[in-house]
Amino acid sequence: MSGSHRRVDCGEHAPLPVLAVGAGAMGRAWLRTLQASPEVELVGIVDLDTDAAGRAAAELGRPDLPIGTDAVTLAARTGAAAVVDVTVPVAHHPVTTAALLAGLPVLGEKPAADTLPRALSLAAAAEVSGELFMVSQSRRWNPQVAALRGLVQDLGAVGTLTTEFFRAPRFGGFRDAMAQPLLVDMAIHAFDTARYLLGAEPVSAWCSSWNPSWSWYAGDANATALFTMADGSRFSYTGSWCAPGAETSWNGAWRVSAERGTARWDGETEPVLDAEGLVATDRPRSPHSDIGGALEVFCAALRTGETPMGEVHENVLSLAMVEAAVESAATGRPVQLDDLLARAHVQALAEEAHPGVRAALGGWSSVREALAAGAGWVRPVGDRRIRADSGSCGSSSPADSACGSS
Repeated sequence: MSGSHRRVDCGEHAPLPVLAVGAGAMGRAWLRTLQASPEVELVGIVDLDTDAAGRAAAELGRPDLPIGTDAVTLAARTGAAAVVDVTVPVAHHPVTTAALLAGLPVLGEKPAADTLPRALSLAAAAEVSGELFMVSQSRRWNPQVAALRGLVQDLGAVGTLTTEFFRAPRFGGFRDAMAQPLLVDMAIHAFDTARYLLGAEPVSAWCSSWNPSWSWYAGDANATALFTMADGSRFSYTGSWCAPGAETSWNGAWRVSAERGTARWDGETEPVLDAEGLVATDRPRSPHSDIGGALEVFCAALRTGETPMGEVHENVLSLAMVEAAVESAATGRPVQLDDLLARAHVQALAEEAHPGVRAALGGWSSVREALAAGAGWVRPVGDRRIRADSGSCGSSSPADSACGSS
């Protein structure tokens, strides 16, 4: 909802001083983005490995950049006014909670947390602190995805949305040992994109996962999932991380089958409309792209106080889709999302140590309604969600809010 978090001057009169937390491979990508942005000033790097933080600073040509092992402590020393959390998922809950409760808005890499209960706790921490916590889902800031979303809106009611993802990466490291490398580490991109394209939330999930005999992963590298969405459409996902030959884009290959025709996207070029007699609505191209786009929207949201696309309450259901798919694959049974959310809520209450955050969680009578309220959504109208502060998903806002640019 508009004005739900504290406003901060981000680039309007002076660059916003920010800390980057995490100096790994993705952290370095964010450091380059922060260094290049006119809206922020990178004032420090946090990592438990101070040598890694020092090397990252040197790579930026700033060997004297302050480094530390604790974000709140370094923020107090450097005057940082916001945090970009690029730590490993298991660290997201402690790092982001501490920052929010110290009065620091946070832009975090996906997923919101390593588990759904901890993601719910982070949503409650944002409520308690009054600070913005936005999760960066980079596909949301792909202009071609925004263009495909526009075609979906032109095509009317959707019957089926499908994506196929076939790659054969040899990462080495932790992914090779994961029980569900594809579903847990990669599928959230497609699941979140499906929510964005359809403008509808998941109701139930069914999933089957398996590991081919030639796989170099210890866990299941293949999966097929089917989600029933609140608008009655179905989202079908099929993917593999051990599929040599004829590989898809890292974005996957997409097809939308709807009442007025079909739209397709190969993940690399502009989406294509196949609908007899239908002319696509001319929409302005999204000005945002990739993680730099997420940073721009984060800054705009801080300036205006509006709720951006990716705000934690709005983002949580993408992680819920992952956990629902993993549970269904393990049990062989469909999973109802509301049941999963209710169980995660109970676990969050049991795990959360901060009294104020626990009290906020305890005030949620319905997880789905609490998430909708925190994200600025009112109840679904027809097959499209409507923002409480903008009238419709066709309205624009300075923050390119939850409806995004299309």
